[in-house]
Amino acid sequence: MTKYNISTFSQLDIAAFDLANFFKNNKIAAFYGQMGAGKTTLIKAICKALGVKEIVTSPTFAIVNEYELNDKSKIFHFDFYRFNSINEAINIGFEEYLYSGNFCFIEWPEIVEPLLPENTIKVNILTDNINERILIVNE
Repeated sequence: MTKYNISTFSQLDIAAFDLANFFKNNKIAAFYGQMGAGKTTLIKAICKALGVKEIVTSPTFAIVNEYELNDKSKIFHFDFYRFNSINEAINIGFEEYLYSGNFCFIEWPEIVEPLLPENTIKVNILTDNINERILIVNE
């Protein structure tokens, strides 16, 4: 378990850089946290650290956003907040994304947990107050 205390953007960038290096060995990560905890903000910072040049946005309505890296590999960024069943994820081909060999960053992963590989990295974002976050990364 790794823990980061974040209260500034520079601390966020440092944590994102560390996580980006960590994710190179295991490309599937599930991000947990209450509404407004900063899941998308953290994923944006990780994508930047990995070299994404595009604007990273929340996939709340698109369900999945795709970003390309310099080596032509991809990052798939999911948001399952609006899903009501695991079958909805199966119907969009979620398992194909998981086993594509590309990065998969998943917000609101609770509904798809049975589909996640055993070695999925779990990132919990806890809110101390408005300006402070605690990241707990379970490997």
